[in-house]
Amino acid sequence: MKEIKVYDTTLRDGSQAEDVHFSTEDKVRIACRLDELGIDYIEGGWPASNPTDQKFFHEIKNYALKNAKITAFGSTHPAKRTPESDPNLQSLINAETDVVTIFGKTWDVHVRDALRTTLERNLELIYNSLAYLRPKVKELFFDAEHFFDGFKANKEYALTCLKKALDGGAEVVVLCDTNGGTTPMEIKEILTQVKEEIPNIPFGIHTHNDSELAVANTLIAADMGAVQVQGTMNGYGERCGNANLCSIIPCLQLKMGITCIPEENLSLLTSAAYYVAEIANIGAFHRQPFVGRSAFAHKGGIHVSAVRRNARTYEHIVPEVVGNKQRILLSDLAGQSNILFKAKRYGFHLDKDDPFVLDLLSKLKNLESQGYEYSAAEASFELLLNRTLGRARKYFSLDSYRVLESKRGHEEEPVSEATVMVRVGGMLEHTAAAGKGPVNALDNSLRKALEKFYPSLSEMHLVDFKVRVFSINNTNNFSGTASRVKVLIESADHSAQWVTVGVSFNIIEASRQALEDSLNYKLFKDDQAKLTKAIKEAEKE
Repeated sequence: MKEIKVYDTTLRDGSQAEDVHFSTEDKVRIACRLDELGIDYIEGGWPASNPTDQKFFHEIKNYALKNAKITAFGSTHPAKRTPESDPNLQSLINAETDVVTIFGKTWDVHVRDALRTTLERNLELIYNSLAYLRPKVKELFFDAEHFFDGFKANKEYALTCLKKALDGGAEVVVLCDTNGGTTPMEIKEILTQVKEEIPNIPFGIHTHNDSELAVANTLIAADMGAVQVQGTMNGYGERCGNANLCSIIPCLQLKMGITCIPEENLSLLTSAAYYVAEIANIGAFHRQPFVGRSAFAHKGGIHVSAVRRNARTYEHIVPEVVGNKQRILLSDLAGQSNILFKAKRYGFHLDKDDPFVLDLLSKLKNLESQGYEYSAAEASFELLLNRTLGRARKYFSLDSYRVLESKRGHEEEPVSEATVMVRVGGMLEHTAAAGKGPVNALDNSLRKALEKFYPSLSEMHLVDFKVRVFSINNTNNFSGTASRVKVLIESADHSAQWVTVGVSFNIIEASRQALEDSLNYKLFKDDQAKLTKAIKEAEKE
């Protein structure tokens, strides 16, 4: 297999995304995870630009990375300075990394309008900067900024910039589609000409995603002999983002036969993608190829029937190879195959002609027609399944509830209070509690009533709360503030996370349904864990 080096710029280029900010501690944690994944180069940042990056380069020295080389990033020196007097180049040396990458202008428009210097002086900036750094670092790369636009505008000058970079000591010249507007056809044509003009050129590729072509352009370059591919985890980056390494890595490895990370590490890709998303505090993109939650999710009954027989019918790779998994969803599109598959996953081996299957399918379609979304709330579906089979206990019943909202002064926050009457094993509990909003007040009141019976409820906490407005296509359809709402509540304890759903014209009632399901699921899950433990202990005896 051919080999190619992966250069990650999540910590620098990725942090320029509109919603992304990394602290020094965040950067260190991500760097360690990328090292574990097997990334070759991790661009830590631009030490001359901010204190966070300076601190990162100091802090990361305390970690013994196994695979990755930390890289410092900067620019060529200014036209009015020499390399020796440039604080930017000095900061790269002070970062004390084995690898340094600097970028320079290769598009004549940028030289004149951004740098405001001559084309000849820009060539000097490229050569002098690299030649100054060359004896001071082990590896030196040059990012040819705006190369493809520069090539289209002034081919000879763009190529001369590359030659100057190589003369100055760059080991790899990285060709950048900085504006993200180049097509794969143009990439191929330009690279063909570059290789003809500069035979055996050691080139890398750095693409942006403004035309939704960053991954495709990167793969074209890899196929044409690139020795390095640059990108970011989850495609984070300025504007529309950078080339997504979560797609590039498996495409290279599984589709093109090009080794880029250790084969045994490929299964770490999905968890690494989610880890970076969590630290970035950005919700994971479920429909992201390879690593997204929906990447191997099947909803239509015909699809499910096929993948149960042979997963290859609707899956282009085995999900587990990249650390993902197949998911079968429940919806009003579901058929018996979906029910059988989900039931088997929960420990029920049913026959397609079992009346229970038809009964559950009928209930499911009816509920989804009202707006319940079990494809996104599998905990609610598991409860429905077990209740229909008579396996879920009735842990409590909510006889009544009342939620009061009041606001006294214009500057004061509203006050929320909930009162509930809950019946547990024949005993009636009547409690009240305040909260930060009506749903929190209802949650606090329910817990106050139930925790004396079920102490384990204190272990669970809210992870996410979503409200969606939707319309039902029937004669009772309402719109605006009278619309139906769907509430999805994600909860967690020390061992798991789960999502439950509620639907109503009343947002409090929809929240109550989802909240009640969440509490019931926690208790049901605890019962199942106790049962499993008891069976294992009995088997030992």
